[in-house]
Amino acid sequence: MKKFFIFSFFILLFSCKEEDKTEEKVAEIPVKFNIERFDKLFYESKPSDLESIKNQYPFLFPSGNHDTVWTNKLSDPLLQKLYGEVINKYSETNKLEDELSDFFKRVQYYFPKYNTPRVITLISEVDREAKAIYADSIALISLDCYLGKDHPFYSDFPDYQRITFEENQILPDLVSSFCYGKIASPKDRNFLSLIIYHGKELYMKDKLIPNVSEANKIAYTEQQLAWCKENEYQIWSYFIDNKLLYDSNVKNEFRFINEAPFSKFYQDIDAESPGRVGQWIGWQIVRSYMENNDISLSELLVTDAKTIFENSKYKPSK
Repeated sequence: MKKFFIFSFFILLFSCKEEDKTEEKVAEIPVKFNIERFDKLFYESKPSDLESIKNQYPFLFPSGNHDTVWTNKLSDPLLQKLYGEVINKYSETNKLEDELSDFFKRVQYYFPKYNTPRVITLISEVDREAKAIYADSIALISLDCYLGKDHPFYSDFPDYQRITFEENQILPDLVSSFCYGKIASPKDRNFLSLIIYHGKELYMKDKLIPNVSEANKIAYTEQQLAWCKENEYQIWSYFIDNKLLYDSNVKNEFRFINEAPFSKFYQDIDAESPGRVGQWIGWQIVRSYMENNDISLSELLVTDAKTIFENSKYKPSK
């Protein structure tokens, strides 16, 4: 037993040293960018300024739309009110700029071919599908989607969706967008492949935004995260006992993977559970795999779910 503890101590010490080296290398990576406030430029402009703005940001003005589409937005009282709320919360973006700087350094550390993107803030009229977009050389952030879960503009959304409108979701949303196309799509639709697919994305957040809390990475409350940790063994046992891992029934996605107010075990615990517990379990499997295997982040993204699971040594304790 004493030898085991000594061995574990040296493993922990080695891991800490490796993390320190990573942090030193990340800190040395040069990152230079300015947050471009397109939201301010546009909503504080006059119709006569439109042509100049379009020349500066042609990619934000889809072809086929008449100029009146944009000038009408300038005179829309609801959109002006929305812009006012954005300015009230984001009068300056120094904190966001610092957070993005660290994020971009880590992206370049793990994915050297990526340069610092151009960062532009805008208003998407509370479009949840376009909250934050990170595509190659550009990052778009819709600040109207991050005013806080209790803001009146989000009152029509259910509780489990309103949590995604918090400011602390900007970085996790950018990572999710960055991951698009980088994580190998499952070759099948079985439950294991799907939860590990999401587990890879959440593990990417561990690496790219390590200073963000676990709860915020998965858009849970601290209570929901605690529930998953306290019931991990029971959740996993349910998946195994009901032979879900290699089941391709689409109902399992709705029960345990897709966005929902709670997960559906069809038991009394349902009301206490958060949605997407399958994603959370997939995250733990991927974490276990990376702890027990010498593999790079890029290699992880293309490794199939069966290989990850079988070599993960994942076994939640009772």
